[in-house]
Amino acid sequence: MQEFTKFPTKTGRRSLSRSISQSSTDSYSSAASYTDSSDDEVSPREKQQTNSKGSSNFCVKNIKQAEFGRREIEIAEQDMSALISLRKRAQGEKPLAGAKIVGCTHITAQTAVLIETLCALGAQCRWSACNIYSTQNEVAAALAEAGVAVFAWKGESEDDFWWCIDRCVNVDGWQANMILDDGGDLTHWVYKKYPNVFKKIRGIVEESVTGVHRLYQLSKAGKLCVPAMNVNDSVTKQKFDNLYCCRESILDGLKRTTDVMFGGKQVVVCGYGEVGKGCCAALKALGAIVYVTEIDPICALQACMDGFRVVKLSEVIRQVDVVITCTGNKNVVTREHLDRMKNSCIVCNMGHSNTEIDVTSLRTPELTWERVRSQVDHVIWPDGKRVVLLAEGRLLNLSCSTVPTFVLSITATTQALALIELYNAPEGRYKQDVYLLPKKMDEYVASLHLPSFDAHLTELTDDQAKYLGLNKNGPFKPNYYRS
Repeated sequence: MQEFTKFPTKTGRRSLSRSISQSSTDSYSSAASYTDSSDDEVSPREKQQTNSKGSSNFCVKNIKQAEFGRREIEIAEQDMSALISLRKRAQGEKPLAGAKIVGCTHITAQTAVLIETLCALGAQCRWSACNIYSTQNEVAAALAEAGVAVFAWKGESEDDFWWCIDRCVNVDGWQANMILDDGGDLTHWVYKKYPNVFKKIRGIVEESVTGVHRLYQLSKAGKLCVPAMNVNDSVTKQKFDNLYCCRESILDGLKRTTDVMFGGKQVVVCGYGEVGKGCCAALKALGAIVYVTEIDPICALQACMDGFRVVKLSEVIRQVDVVITCTGNKNVVTREHLDRMKNSCIVCNMGHSNTEIDVTSLRTPELTWERVRSQVDHVIWPDGKRVVLLAEGRLLNLSCSTVPTFVLSITATTQALALIELYNAPEGRYKQDVYLLPKKMDEYVASLHLPSFDAHLTELTDDQAKYLGLNKNGPFKPNYYRS
């Protein structure tokens, strides 16, 4: 891969063959919204709404919530200083002038800061949500009031989800030339429905395991006709967002929904990647007895060295109090596992898709579903046994709690830089393939966040740099370095 040599300012996986009905619309939701998604109102698609400037180029739950959403965004900006710094450094040059970005991510206050940063750098943006439950309605309203063409609300149907994506792509007189995706649904939709648009895209930036997997599938099949940037496997995403975000938000999500005490509880975490590592560290710190399941001997050995017992799920399913999936796979927790669980076992997912837990198998006549709280269901067996299912198997932290703003600033800054790099790259630098972020970019993102901690880097002497064979200004690690 071509090395990232110059920051363009002066002052500064599921298979692609899956059906549409298996989209990640059922993989996320958000309780981080103070607005209700009750379905006793008219669908936003049937409402005629305009913002204060008379524009109706959006579709949100209620445009009148914009003022409240603006406060949410302002709060998020306070802990996203690096992204705001990038905005201030680059907005004079407008490195994204002419960029027409179509995005499909979670529409939260933190993402809104990213979207408004992209607009400040010269881009035109049209945005939809990467999942039917992930939108903060008041934030979507604030974006619409600010002039962003946003099509999203909490509680969309499957049909609404694809309609919103289509409204972002299929526009008279406006054609996207960049894609920012989370999960791959937008990329998949453009590739399948609008191949002529797809061929003219200058770059794709994807941040999730699921979406990256789908890009590699396209590339392997020889059908990826545009360069794509794999943000998920960048150090600044994987080692921060996946690890630290989940380490803090797993407990928040479980506490808010179940009020569970973790001391002495037996918990099994399926998967010991970065997400699993974060979850296990948090649970262990509160005194839980933590088991790990793994398919990868390296990750399994890491779990053993960190003091966790590696088991098969079938070996402990009868005794555990909590089951957490974070593998990115499907059918990790099957109906057979669910049938064998003890009464009041809590089941939840921290991976992108709800495919990890076989929720469909629970929608049968002999089982009774009882809604206890928002995003909390009791699934009751004929003998009276109850399993506590959170967020219907969708991502727990964005379903039932909030995620740390500062960590999201790291990911958002990485996404912004990846878009700038792909959009401004000279012809021929990037081929029709999937690229990892250059290490120089990773290091730059990290450096932008260090002032928040009043951290001071040590500088190499000329002699030290020569001894190590490095440039004094980096990159300090080879491009294959991932940790």
